[in-house]
Amino acid sequence: MAPTLVSAAVGALLAAALLGDAFDRRAVAVVVAAAVLPGLDAVASLVVPGATNALLHAVWIPLLAGGLLYWDTTLRAASTLRERFGLRATRVAWVALASFVVAGIGSALFAGEGAALLYPLEDARYVLRGRLVFSTREGIVQTFVALGAEGPGALPIRSVGGAVADPVGSWVNPDGHPGLDPGGDREFRFVDGGWQLVVVAAAAATLAVRFDTRESGVTR
Repeated sequence: MAPTLVSAAVGALLAAALLGDAFDRRAVAVVVAAAVLPGLDAVASLVVPGATNALLHAVWIPLLAGGLLYWDTTLRAASTLRERFGLRATRVAWVALASFVVAGIGSALFAGEGAALLYPLEDARYVLRGRLVFSTREGIVQTFVALGAEGPGALPIRSVGGAVADPVGSWVNPDGHPGLDPGGDREFRFVDGGWQLVVVAAAAATLAVRFDTRESGVTR
């Protein structure tokens, strides 16, 4: 998975871009918390074999949450969410769900060790890799979507091993196996590369500008 700080930064960018009039410190905190929530399955790996990138990275949680949110805010005559937290709560909830999927699960699926999307029904972890380039000879070349190509599907998703058979280490549980090893070498990664530092810096700057703009507007 991507470092927690990077997932939080992506969540912050989504908050700044999508919250609109619902943008405030509390809403941003909710969206950022949703971004880092999937990473907590590393804690569960201390007792559940192979839980890292599996327990909270499966598709079932966002599907269930999205279904319940749609039912409550669209199909019901009176929304419990809006009645309890106000009219802006619906937008905050949908953005938080997007943050959970994109920044939380996506960080492992697109740029990490893989996510067990169908856990526990299937034990395999999956990754999605591709590229988009412009070639002077071949023109635009992209491998993210293979429309009309022969194979298992349009997206280049491939299995990278079993969620249990090939556990993923983390700063909480370095070897990924159940049990706490007090003497293990733990590293809390803030950033793993220059591009991740750019994402974190961009998120910090974007939030600073958005908060300043909002406060200036309120003052006026």
